[in-house]
Amino acid sequence: MTILSPMATGNGAYVIHKILSERIRNYRLYGYNPYWTLLPPALSFFCRKHAALDLIHTTPDYAWFFKKAKTPLVITFHNYVLDSFMGPYSSFAQRVHYKTDLKFFIHKALAKADKITSVSRFTAELVKRDMGFKGEIQVIYNGIDCDLFCPQKQKPGKNVKVLFSGNLTRRKGADLLPLIARQLDANIDILYTSGLRTKNWMPTAPDLYSIGPIPYCDMPDIYRQADILLFPTVREGFGLAAAEAMACGLPVVATDCSSLPELVVHGKGGYLCEPGNVDEFAAKLNELAASSGLRKQMGEFNRARVEEKFTIDRMVSEYKQLFEEILASRSGSVST
Repeated sequence: MTILSPMATGNGAYVIHKILSERIRNYRLYGYNPYWTLLPPALSFFCRKHAALDLIHTTPDYAWFFKKAKTPLVITFHNYVLDSFMGPYSSFAQRVHYKTDLKFFIHKALAKADKITSVSRFTAELVKRDMGFKGEIQVIYNGIDCDLFCPQKQKPGKNVKVLFSGNLTRRKGADLLPLIARQLDANIDILYTSGLRTKNWMPTAPDLYSIGPIPYCDMPDIYRQADILLFPTVREGFGLAAAEAMACGLPVVATDCSSLPELVVHGKGGYLCEPGNVDEFAAKLNELAASSGLRKQMGEFNRARVEEKFTIDRMVSEYKQLFEEILASRSGSVST
């Protein structure tokens, strides 16, 4: 089978589809600059370049433009931000885009797709509710390379390092970092990446340090140098950073929202806090920072949980089985 995956670059969804291209034979990833989405009809030319295709796999945003007659289309929701809850966390231009052309494009993709998947139960249910979709959405959780993202023994440092990984946006909860930092004990430092899409730095605050944009290939070492992951996001389709940190044996302090309860077990692998509750985030970080034994216990629980439920082999196997079932069904219907 020959599968084409046209994907905009520079996001977590692209990372997942790149993994599929490396592990599924004849799965071809075609990355394009996100600026092409400013002229959506032009996207259709990407698939026309590839004549002999058995299946197309992409995200729903612009899948309608990639659809080819008689070629099965599989779309995967890696996130969903078109609902009213996300309005305050979106710019005016984004809100207009979400409510007009993008919502129209996704409706078209849902109608044209042969199979629809989602990376979490939360995202699947949200799509059904907000889009009024009555069909089936299969959940295939993202997978983590447990050989690449793995724990490493560290020499105890002077300070406890808390890592924030993500773009510096309100969606990711970056605006809370200076407020949380002010309430942390003196032996705690917050290290934050600036993300690949945002180049700005946080306002100056005690014990708050930028480590700049980090290439994906360097992230395993960044996780291993940290003691705790702080993830105060307001919306995650899956929560890739949380899962990667868990695989590296870190406890996670995250928001109790969206897909994160499907990843982080409160009280066992970390803590889930009320959205925007700076006091609660700070208190849980202080509690973990005060006990290396608790951090170790929760980190080991998280590593075992990823090995059981969120491996890359499981993810690849489920996608491969899905693709094969679709193609077998198509060939059977043609022969009859």
